[in-house]
Amino acid sequence: MNEPITSLIPLPRAVSGSAGSFRLETTTSLSADPGAEAVSGWLRAALGPATGCPLPPGEGGIRMRLDPALPPEGYLLDVTPAGAHIAGGSAAGVFFGAQTLRQLLPPAALRRAAISAGPWEIPAQRITDEPRFAWRGVLLDVARHFMPVSDVLRFIDLAAFHKLNVLHLHLTDDQGWRIEVPGLPRLTEVGSWRSASMLGSRGHERYDGRPHGGYYTTADLREIVAFAAARHITVVPEIDMPGHMQAAIAAYPELGNGFTGPVRSAWGISEHVLNVGPEALAFCRAVLDHVCDVFPGELIGIGGDECPTTEWRDSPSARERIRSEGLAGPHELQPWFTARLAEHLATRGRRLFGWDEILAGGAPPGAVVAAWRGRAPTTHAVRAGHQVVACPDIAVYLDYRQSDDPGEPTPVGTRLTLADVFAFDPVPDGLSESEAALVLGGQANVWTEHLESARRVDYQAFPRLCAFAETVWGPPGRDFAGFSARLPAHLARLDALGVGYRPLTGPRPWDARPDAPGHPRDLAGRLAELHEMTAGLRRVVT
Repeated sequence: MNEPITSLIPLPRAVSGSAGSFRLETTTSLSADPGAEAVSGWLRAALGPATGCPLPPGEGGIRMRLDPALPPEGYLLDVTPAGAHIAGGSAAGVFFGAQTLRQLLPPAALRRAAISAGPWEIPAQRITDEPRFAWRGVLLDVARHFMPVSDVLRFIDLAAFHKLNVLHLHLTDDQGWRIEVPGLPRLTEVGSWRSASMLGSRGHERYDGRPHGGYYTTADLREIVAFAAARHITVVPEIDMPGHMQAAIAAYPELGNGFTGPVRSAWGISEHVLNVGPEALAFCRAVLDHVCDVFPGELIGIGGDECPTTEWRDSPSARERIRSEGLAGPHELQPWFTARLAEHLATRGRRLFGWDEILAGGAPPGAVVAAWRGRAPTTHAVRAGHQVVACPDIAVYLDYRQSDDPGEPTPVGTRLTLADVFAFDPVPDGLSESEAALVLGGQANVWTEHLESARRVDYQAFPRLCAFAETVWGPPGRDFAGFSARLPAHLARLDALGVGYRPLTGPRPWDARPDAPGHPRDLAGRLAELHEMTAGLRRVVT
């Protein structure tokens, strides 16, 4: 086996080596079957500027084709001295094979302009590969800190390079509303900016005194969707409701329960939630209709997490809703509300995607659950008959601190090392074969309360997102020592791609954020907290 093979991330399932190598040259041609033409165009654009190889159409050189005998996202990459042949079970499979081809080239081939004349050689080899999970996702929170379109597109490119295929885009929260909606101009005029942001963990009560804002136009979002689709990534939008809605209520106070204040500047959970009257439901339906128009995927995220019932307990309209619907109390308002959203999405041919809090009181039939409060909700969700995406905070929340080093910027959450992320498996122990089949896959979450820029996102996400990519692509029983041996070669690729990842040796002096102190958590304490938080699920699902 040739040495470059062992550096691939995610590691392929089956590799066999042979003698010689294929040299990419200015005369190398690229041919593609009709179903793979879009991938061939993408590869020309990706490789041409750095290598000087335009890859014109023609037989020989690189060939791409569809092979229905392969799994839909599986591929075969056969490299000989005469050329490279990529076959995929679908265009997505061809695309992932092309990403592997990029990894096999020298890192300089990943740059955006030429810094070297080559040679651009790929060792001869045969790779057969396919992913373990259909959902290989990453969440990007653009609500807490807005990211310009260019930064989102760059993040998508990096996710695609690691063969991830879902971007969960968290578009709204108490601290900002990031999507324009026709007929509701105040959502962006008022809801898209706040007067200040917290510096560090909320317990320190520090603020920067600097306004922060931004939002995506419909054209921006269509561009993001199209850019992602060209890289075989589905964008799943999330409009968090009925909680985490202070930004929307600041724009339209009639949606709330008497609150007339501004967009929230503090981190944490606001008690200011949507009311349960007809105007709030009409608002939600209008927003979801627009979201369905922009995002073509089957799943639409409605959040459903961390919704306090304090205001509902004191609201005459909430009490009337409880009476008219025959509910037992305020705690049953959210399941009722969520069911109405699911019904509306069904009229658009869509399914609801929500955090595991929607299991309390019974999630709507067909809902897909994002299980985040530790590992137990994944088990609860599948035993309630729901498909689930596993994303436990203690394993894949990439805003969590990476070490005990005091130089880690704004250290929050439990310690989550590269090895911890690599050890994650979306399927919990103890599931039957049929229950395990309901686990669609896993998702790493990049929350941005403390990540104010793309540079900070890079530091927190990489190389831990590389480890995560391997957990959701490769088989169980992975070897961290082998991954660690392959990682330095992959970091050279991240260097070429301009990724500001965290060094394996730890934070550098300029990574620290002494002005934004954190709040490290102990794992045992967090596990006890999660056990208490999910007590209601244990009572519902046995």
